[in-house]
Amino acid sequence: MIVRFESVSFSYPGGVEALRGIDLAVEDGHAIAVIGENGAGKTTLAKHVNGLLKPSQGKVWVGDWDTSQKTVAQLARRVGYVFQNPDDQLFERSVRSEVAFGPRNLGLSTARVEAAVEAALARVGLLAEAGRHPYDLHVCQRRLVALAATLAMNTPIVILDEPTTGQDAAGVERLAAIVESLKIEGRTVVTISHDLDFCAEHFERVVLMSRGRILADGPAREVMSRGDLLAQADVEPPQVVQLSQALSLAEVPLTVEQFTTVFAESRRGEVRP
Repeated sequence: MIVRFESVSFSYPGGVEALRGIDLAVEDGHAIAVIGENGAGKTTLAKHVNGLLKPSQGKVWVGDWDTSQKTVAQLARRVGYVFQNPDDQLFERSVRSEVAFGPRNLGLSTARVEAAVEAALARVGLLAEAGRHPYDLHVCQRRLVALAATLAMNTPIVILDEPTTGQDAAGVERLAAIVESLKIEGRTVVTISHDLDFCAEHFERVVLMSRGRILADGPAREVMSRGDLLAQADVEPPQVVQLSQALSLAEVPLTVEQFTTVFAESRRGEVRP
C-alpha cells in the first residue's frame, strides 16, 4: 500500500512550521528509515500517515485514501503506529488485554483475537508476561507491549518511532528480527530513529530530514556516506561508515560483516605483487 506526501506543509498552533513542502512516496512493501536531528520533523511526518495530524497544505495518501478525509480509527486499519513513548499508548490493565484491544475493535472473532494476541506476544518474547499489568514491566518491555499491540492489528503499514531507545543488545536483536520479518511479509515499514547503526543494517532506503525539509532521500549507502549533508542535519555517520572512510576503503560498508569483507579485500589488494 503506497504512502504518498504531495507538497505537504504543517504548522503547529503556535506557528512553528514543522513540515515544509514535503514530497515523498513509499512504495508498497518497502522499508525506509527517516533520520535527522531533534526537531527535524520526523515524528510530525509520521503522524500524518495515521491521521493524528492533518496537513496545513498539500495531501497525504495512504493507498487510495486521502488522510484528511479519514478518521484516526479508520486509518488504524491500514497503519500501525508504535509511539516513541509507550506510556502514550498503553492503557489496559493487562498485557494480554492491551494487545487484544486493536484486533477486537476490528471486529475479529474471539478465536481470531486470541490467535493474534498469542502470535504477537510470542513475536516480541512476552508470552510469559501476558497476565501482568503493563506498568509493572520495565520501560523497554512496555515498548515491546506497544509493538505487540501494533503487530496484532496486522496492518499493511507499520511505523516505528525510535524503536531501539532503551533496549539492550538482546532487545535490539529481537527488533531487528521483527523488522526483517515484516519486510519478508511484504509490509511497508517506516522507522524514525537516531540509531543510525540500526538503520544502516536494516533499511535499504534512508530519508534525511532537517528543519522540516528533506535533505536527502536514497539508498542507505549513498545517504550515510554524505558527511556534508549529515552534518547539516547534526547527524554523525554510522560507526562502520566512519571507520571505512578513515581507512579510505573503496566501498562503504553498512554492517560489520560487510566491513570485514571489504577490509579483507583491500588488504589482499595491498599485498598483491
